[in-house]
Amino acid sequence: MARFVLNRALKAVLTIWIAITATFFLLRLLPGDPTTLMVEGDMTPEMRAALLKTYGLDQPLLEQYVSYLRELLHGNFGISFRQIQPVTDILLDRLPWTLLLAGVAFLLTIAVGIPIGVHAAAHRGRWPDKLLQGFGIGGHALFVPSVAMLLLVYLGAKLGWFPIGGAIDPDTRGAAAYLSLLHHLVLPVASLVLVQLGPYALTLRTNLIDVLGEDYIRAARARGLSGRRRLWKHALRNAILPALTLMGLQLGTLVGGAVLTETVFAYPGVGRLIYEAVGQRDYPVLQGAFIMLAITVVVANALTDLLYAVLNPRIRL
Repeated sequence: MARFVLNRALKAVLTIWIAITATFFLLRLLPGDPTTLMVEGDMTPEMRAALLKTYGLDQPLLEQYVSYLRELLHGNFGISFRQIQPVTDILLDRLPWTLLLAGVAFLLTIAVGIPIGVHAAAHRGRWPDKLLQGFGIGGHALFVPSVAMLLLVYLGAKLGWFPIGGAIDPDTRGAAAYLSLLHHLVLPVASLVLVQLGPYALTLRTNLIDVLGEDYIRAARARGLSGRRRLWKHALRNAILPALTLMGLQLGTLVGGAVLTETVFAYPGVGRLIYEAVGQRDYPVLQGAFIMLAITVVVANALTDLLYAVLNPRIRL
C-alpha cells in the first residue's frame, strides 16, 4: 500500500508541475502589456521600465520561470497587477466559495445518483430505467452555462424563487445568513448537478446490471438472501468502483463547470476571479487561480485513487 501511495503522490506532483509550466508560458502569449493597466493616463518609458523591473518582467523568460517556481515553493503566487496585493491572499479569499459550490454539487450528485442508478438497474427495461437512459444520454449534451442561464432566467428572474446573483445577502447574521447562503447556492448547484447526474447514474446502472449477472450474486440468491440485500450489500460495492473512478475524472469538469457557473451567477469564487482577471490581463492572478484549481483537481483525483484502493485491494498490485 505504501508503494501505491508513493506512486500516486509522484504522479500528482508531476501533473501539478506540468500544469504550472503550461500555465506560465501560455499566459505569456496573451496580447497586451500589463504595465499599461497599472498607471492611469500616459506612461513614460522610464515608468514602464521601472514597473517591468519591479515585477521581474524585464528578465529573460526562462529566468522568470525559474524565479516563479522558486517563489511557489514558498507559497508566494506573486503580486496582483491590478489590486496591488499578494495573489495568495486574493485566492484564499475566493477559494472557499468555489470549494463550497463544487463540493456540494459533487456530494449531491453522488447522493442522488446512487439511488437512481440502483433503482434503474433493479427495474431494468421498465419506465424508470428508460427514463434514466434518456436523461443520462441527454446529460452528455448539456452545457453548463446554457443550463445556468435557463435556471437564472426562469426560476430566478421570471418566477423570483431564487436570487439571480451573489452568494449571500448583505447585512445578514446568524441563522438568517446560513439560510441566505443556501438560498443562493440552489441555482448554481442545480446547474452543475443536472449536467453531472445523468452520466454518473447511467454508468452506475450499467455496471450494476453487469455485476448482477456474476456467479457470487447467484450464489447469494441460492443462500436465500433478499433481493434488496443482494443489491445494496453485495452488488453495489463492486458496481460503484468504475462509477467512482468516473466521478474522479469528472472532478475537472465539475471545477471547470463551477468556473462558468460562477460567471453566470456572479458568484464570488475563483471562477469569477478568473473572469475578472482575464479582462484586466492580471497575469499573476490568472496564474495563481489556474494553478490552485489544478492542484485541487489533482489532489481530489489522487484521493479518489486511494479510496478505490481501499474499496478494491487488488488495485494495490
